Amino acid sequence: MTRVGSEAHILVVDDDAQVRQLIGRFLRENGYRMTGACDGREMRESLASAKIDLVILDVMLPGASGLDLCRELRASSSLPIIMLTAKGEDTDRIVGLELGADDYMPKPFNPRELLARVRAVLRRAAIPPEGGPVAGGRLITFAGWTLDTLRREVASAEGVVVDLSGGEYDLLLVLLEHPNRVLSRDQLLELARHRICTPFDRSIDVQISRLRRKLEADENAPTLIKTIRGAGYLFLPTVQRL
Repeated sequence: MTRVGSEAHILVVDDDAQVRQLIGRFLRENGYRMTGACDGREMRESLASAKIDLVILDVMLPGASGLDLCRELRASSSLPIIMLTAKGEDTDRIVGLELGADDYMPKPFNPRELLARVRAVLRRAAIPPEGGPVAGGRLITFAGWTLDTLRREVASAEGVVVDLSGGEYDLLLVLLEHPNRVLSRDQLLELARHRICTPFDRSIDVQISRLRRKLEADENAPTLIKTIRGAGYLFLPTVQRL
């Protein structure tokens, strides 16, 4: 279970010692535990030796890049990840989200905004308690799939569990809570990520594409999530809560 608040332990992976110190000092001042790592080797050592709740991962690293490390992490866990990208590098941001990062921050950044992102990602990653906010029970079914809101995982009719990142889970839950209703990108961002959409923010499109690859029989002919040109997305299946 992901810890939230002062108990949370955050791993900052950045080869710039000043950036690590800046982030670390600000996180500690706000009650978090923080460990620093300068590359993939130190990141793996920290993950093996401590319970980490969130990774702040710079894209530009010596050796394996942040994108490579994001792919490595996502292949074995759903640990929340915030990517740090060079200002204006939309390609890195989009690729990071496609690889399963939960959020991103362009450099240089405002530490207070990073703190807000950390808090939001930790809240989303926290497993809801028994009898949580999902009315009608912990299980939600749709088109042969079952979403377990306690375990935060989705399984096929055959019982095969599909791993979802924190962002993918949040987006799917919003779609399930608003079936047969067209939701704009702004609405999806506000509901799933708790922040306002910027004019060029296409992260929702990336997350929709990832969900389609994982849930649709043919992502090029989607039957679950329909694109409504110029308006947003529509979730088509019948949804039941158990």
